[in-house]
Amino acid sequence: MINLDQNTTILVVDDEEMLREVVSSYLEKKGFHVLTAATGKEALELFDRAQVSFLILDLMLPDLSGEELCSLIRQKSRVPVIMLTAKTMEEDMLNGLHIGADDYMTKPFSLKELYARMEAISRRSAGDLKPLAERFQWNGGDLTADLEHRTVKKRGTAVSLTPIEWNILSCFLKYPKKIFTREEFIRDAFHEDFDGYDRVIDTHIKNLRKKIEDDPKRPVYIQTVHGVGYKFGGEPS
Repeated sequence: MINLDQNTTILVVDDEEMLREVVSSYLEKKGFHVLTAATGKEALELFDRAQVSFLILDLMLPDLSGEELCSLIRQKSRVPVIMLTAKTMEEDMLNGLHIGADDYMTKPFSLKELYARMEAISRRSAGDLKPLAERFQWNGGDLTADLEHRTVKKRGTAVSLTPIEWNILSCFLKYPKKIFTREEFIRDAFHEDFDGYDRVIDTHIKNLRKKIEDDPKRPVYIQTVHGVGYKFGGEPS
């Protein structure tokens, strides 16, 4: 079940005013705080300003497409996303799911079904440790990662990572903006295969920086948080 409390906020993004009003009215009666946006730009501003717990997102928007907006949000949040579309092509649906949408609903749809799907997604997402999406791009395409194919590219050129380096990068993708301690990397990157000092993490970080940073001594992507650990600093694009 979706937790209903004063901090629960749902963002409904659709350029159809009638749909926004109908969906928001229904969800408000369920006890949610609902925000609405008619454009992708407006949605991003609201998302960054409010503590959004669930996103209902139309595929066709007047500025950013629903896929573009979903991709941007997925690179910084694992908030559940249901995409709304008038399209019924399988390719469109699969693409939306591939970039991080949790579910698809084709217009017109039942409000009761929408709520049922929201509940189901909420149950599935509890404790989910999967990456936020399968494809990532940072700093205008300077660095890209494809989780499905386990590939990383720097300015379009493939970068060869060791399994541990890949696991460390994957940790950052699972938890954007999180500050990782060495102990957390040992648990999440090495799993049960670690036998040594925690400072060995620093060596792997150093090697990873050499492969993805322009200047490893002034890292943009893998940043040191002194006295704590490391965080990822790439800007999604």
